[in-house]
Amino acid sequence: MTFSLIARCPRSGQFGMAISSSSPAVAARCIHLRSGVGAVASQNVTDPGLGPLILDRLETGLSAAQALASVTERQPHIDFRQLLVIDTEGRTAVHSGREVLGLWGEAQGQDCAAGGNLLASEAVPSAMISAFETATGDLAERLLQALEAGRAAGGEAGPVHSAGLKVVDRLSWPIVDLRIDWAEDPITMLRTAWDVYAPQIEAYVQRALDPTQAPSYGVPGDE
Repeated sequence: MTFSLIARCPRSGQFGMAISSSSPAVAARCIHLRSGVGAVASQNVTDPGLGPLILDRLETGLSAAQALASVTERQPHIDFRQLLVIDTEGRTAVHSGREVLGLWGEAQGQDCAAGGNLLASEAVPSAMISAFETATGDLAERLLQALEAGRAAGGEAGPVHSAGLKVVDRLSWPIVDLRIDWAEDPITMLRTAWDVYAPQIEAYVQRALDPTQAPSYGVPGDE
């Protein structure tokens, strides 16, 4: 029901994830990021609680593989889960259980990992990795290009209806958190939302850190 990619930017230290699914509100359940710690995708018959558990393990200093193993070996119903993990050194680990739905796949690359289930083609995850590794721009832009590449490679076997893009930097809150929760063409809508939001990111961060130095809010009555 899902295809996604998690990644780390070695230059900025940002972590992020892009995802799309036939299910509604996929980003709300499947994306798990923590500034300075890592990223986790928890998908396929999703247990959202697994993301924070793995991030907690990463925060103690475990590698992606160690953190994933410490959680999967103790969890009931783990064969129904698909999990992607990346740590602060860009190391990745993936778990795809025996009960993952339909045609599924996974791939790992430089500072990134991709996975999906109920796919139209096993090539979807590798296509996402290739697109991410060759894309330019900020982490969020590269993630979105990877998601678009996954769609171009076939995406999910059926129509997708939700998509999300999330990035954390060095702050305690995400600098990007865009979600299309139910639509006929959510990835295109996510691209539109990103193109509108991207030029404003620094202004919103500045307003949070020091409103006295922030640019005009651009609303009626703002002088």
